[in-house]
Amino acid sequence: MCSPSMSTELELPFRPDSQLTEVMRLRVQSLQQRGQKRQEGEHLLLPNEAVYRLDFSKQSLRFSRWSVRLPQTGRLTITATSQLWTPDLTNLMTRQLLEPVGAFWRAAGDTIVQCYEADGHEFGERIADLATVRKVMYFLFAFADGCIPETVNCSIVFTVDS
Repeated sequence: MCSPSMSTELELPFRPDSQLTEVMRLRVQSLQQRGQKRQEGEHLLLPNEAVYRLDFSKQSLRFSRWSVRLPQTGRLTITATSQLWTPDLTNLMTRQLLEPVGAFWRAAGDTIVQCYEADGHEFGERIADLATVRKVMYFLFAFADGCIPETVNCSIVFTVDS
């Protein structure tokens, strides 16, 4: 007899990459100080953006759900990058930003975080697909409308077959 496969959930937290965020901020500062323009197609880190990473402890995953906690009103937009950064940091190009994005928000008076479910599901499935060939992925988190990095708690839940 075959035993039924067991599946377990794996919750992976998005972690801020403060070192990479700082290097990208220094690139913006350097261009401003020298009066230079960005390269054609280059995405410069905006003041409300930060780099986060997701480390995959397993490669074979199926997207289950998002776990996003915004304790106050605000908007969080998560954009995945196709970029595999190395310590010398190549510049992030706009073409390396993947679609769709994850948009999560909490309006005044809401008790739960809202999102565009179809986009969020497609985005989660795309991350699971990329996890098959990556150990780490990088994301741009954009904070708006009162959302601040210090109060956001964000992770993604996958199903792992065993």
